[in-house]
Amino acid sequence: MTEFAFAPLVSATREALAAAPHGAAVHTFRVASRQTSGLRSDARIRSFELAVDEPPLLGGSDTAPNPVEYALLALAACQEITYRLHADHLGIPLDGVAVSLEGDVDLRGFFAVDSAVRPGFREIRGSVRLDSPAPRSELERLKAHVDAHCPVLDLLRSETPVAIALEAAVPA
Repeated sequence: MTEFAFAPLVSATREALAAAPHGAAVHTFRVASRQTSGLRSDARIRSFELAVDEPPLLGGSDTAPNPVEYALLALAACQEITYRLHADHLGIPLDGVAVSLEGDVDLRGFFAVDSAVRPGFREIRGSVRLDSPAPRSELERLKAHVDAHCPVLDLLRSETPVAIALEAAVPA
């Protein structure tokens, strides 16, 4: 897979974005989710349907991954995509990429037992395996580039403004 298949796409996209007015470079992503049974939710993302549930330990029926597992998946997949695109753009041969992650959540925060405990991840740990004939120094350069440009990694590392409005159904 070292033919740099995505290099033309990355170059053309970079050129188009550099020439575009500021607002033209912003793309909005959307998701809709609705709780359907117990703690299970059914979500739509573009034309895709996904299920979300909790394991029995957290009150769910274990019919699908839970939200924090999807967050880990989002980071792992985003890292893999970013490695692939930027390796090709930088001319670094990459035959394969795989990411493994795990994260710790202190359930006292989620269940409101201790207000000093965050409900989210305390830490995320993992590794990326790059199958490449490139020297270690080039792979380190690629890693630094990916860590600086991976959207989901940025989302987890940086404070992001979030505004969620309440739309309550009014009883008749």
